[in-house]
Amino acid sequence: MPGKTRRHSRIRELIASRRVHSQEELGALLASEGLHATQGTLSRDLRELGVLKGPEGYSLPGQTPVREQAPRELERAIRERLVSARQAGNLVILRTAPGHASALAVEVDRAQPEGAVGTVAGDDTVFVAAPSPAKAARLTRLLLSLSASN
Repeated sequence: MPGKTRRHSRIRELIASRRVHSQEELGALLASEGLHATQGTLSRDLRELGVLKGPEGYSLPGQTPVREQAPRELERAIRERLVSARQAGNLVILRTAPGHASALAVEVDRAQPEGAVGTVAGDDTVFVAAPSPAKAARLTRLLLSLSASN
């Protein structure tokens, strides 16, 4: 069972290092590393590993969810994927290269920067909803500042 052992090891590492919210997301992360598993297999793996699911996503037994990781992951995603950001009313419109919007939206949702209520992602565009135009303006400035940071 070297495949199962390797998969279990990677599942532990992924859950310990980042927020993972669903089996679909976990499956995609594993598949990006060449570890393909069906939903049924992932369900069994999570049960066998004693993985718990809460509002912060999956966690290992005895592990507190990694909250401080999210802002760093957002900053990395912004630097790697953001092409432009602008405000439109209470929305922040983020542009990426084709195929990168979903990954950026996931990191915005995980980090929950102040003013971000939720995201909708297409292929190269992310709409980030804010509760007001003023908060959208602050959020736009924040995200642009992250793209300029080293």
